[in-house]
Amino acid sequence: PIISATIAKTTTNATASIGFGIFYMMVNIGAFFGPLVTLLFKGTSSLIFYVSAGIVSLNFILLLFYKEPGRVENEKSTESLFETFASIFRNMGSILKDVKFIVFLLIVAGFWTMYNQLFFTLPVFISQWVDTSVLYDFFQAHFPFISHNYSPAPGVMDPEFVTNIDALYIILLQVMVSSVVMKMKPLRSMMSGFLVCAIGMSLTLAFQNVLFTMVAILVFSLGEMAGSPKITEYIGRIAPADKKALYMGYSFIPVFLGNVLAGIISGSVYQQMSDKVMIVQKYVAEKGFRIPEGLSNNAYFDEVASQSGMSPRELTNYLWDTYHPSQIWLVLLAIGVGAAFALFVYDRVTSRAR
Repeated sequence: PIISATIAKTTTNATASIGFGIFYMMVNIGAFFGPLVTLLFKGTSSLIFYVSAGIVSLNFILLLFYKEPGRVENEKSTESLFETFASIFRNMGSILKDVKFIVFLLIVAGFWTMYNQLFFTLPVFISQWVDTSVLYDFFQAHFPFISHNYSPAPGVMDPEFVTNIDALYIILLQVMVSSVVMKMKPLRSMMSGFLVCAIGMSLTLAFQNVLFTMVAILVFSLGEMAGSPKITEYIGRIAPADKKALYMGYSFIPVFLGNVLAGIISGSVYQQMSDKVMIVQKYVAEKGFRIPEGLSNNAYFDEVASQSGMSPRELTNYLWDTYHPSQIWLVLLAIGVGAAFALFVYDRVTSRAR
């Protein structure tokens, strides 16, 4: 929240879009290289935490170059601990009284619910249904270091490696997109971004070809670049001058709600509609196959493929065509479009109020 508040205080209405765009680009530099580094240590999971702690510690060096923007000093420097906490709860009360802000946060929670499927649902979907062999073959031929370190098995790429391309797109294109949308009102930019995100996320679940998946992630990332930075920019605009950090702190409420709701979708909803294990078990029950007990999921699937007279890839394609696991895209599209429509109504109502 303090970083966002710093940007809000040091930018104007004319420079806020670029300022928050650069901030979002920097966030995604970390989001891009973080998984690439940690995936190298996936065999020794405890080492990941030491590596992460070491990288986080670099921030103490960077803080030496941080210059805090001007702020109003608290005249009550001798304020007691009780008075400090009383002030905190008064500030919380003032936020809860701001109905316009609370409604906005609830709407944005819908966007974060859809957005988090990039990390919750899509990696599982890619692992279960998407053929990544063409990507593996490319790296094996030209960049064998990547195919060796980001592949769980020959012919297969790590799903997290594929979804990580979203952050790369943002690093390359965020400033350009921010330059395009900087003249748009934040709410209009968010509406457009939410819709494009919804379309992109839906498309990621519509194909089995990894190249189509990567193009769909590009569509998603363009919407993300147009919408997500504008959320913090908008909050910075509507927040009272002396409460920007406070409002920025509460901007993480929809992130929390989005994580909770996204977990439900990627859990029970995905299991019922798209989970390969559940679909294979349904297929086995329909065919009346007798499968030995105690097999791992992979061994179970291979045994089913063998009894069906198909290769594992052929069985995957058959299940895809027969049970339509990609239909979960309808759920995500509905959430994204619903959030965009709710924001449209919010914009109309608040515009009349002004």
